[in-house]
Amino acid sequence: MESIYLEGPRIHHMPTTNVVVESNTSAQSFDEQMEYGKQVYMKTCYAYHQAEGQGIPSAFPPLANSDYLNADVDRAIGIVLHGKTGEITVNGEKYYTVMTRQMLTTEEIANIMTYVYNSWGNSKKVVEKVKNKK
Repeated sequence: MESIYLEGPRIHHMPTTNVVVESNTSAQSFDEQMEYGKQVYMKTCYAYHQAEGQGIPSAFPPLANSDYLNADVDRAIGIVLHGKTGEITVNGEKYYTVMTRQMLTTEEIANIMTYVYNSWGNSKKVVEKVKNKK
């Protein structure tokens, strides 16, 4: 649906499914977590947030040096786990797009979040465990 990608307040519907893609990887170190996180990021997040986390202006918010991301790690994890609709403001810009929940294991989410937080001028947080709660 094109309306998902267009700027402006609209009513969006979150796709739903309960299928989680299992991972064959288990990070044993920070370096492995970064590598696995980058691999999954490039498969699931790259098209929207781009290779350097810069996002797409007026469509998808940046993850690079993101005030919204860095303000609350639990909120950011919750968005990956459960999705997000509605307006958000990132680095002073408003975004109205939908982020669907990602069908990833909690370990994959921890790896992605560690990769993102340790890239592009973010806060260097390490996410070791993700609790799957709302």
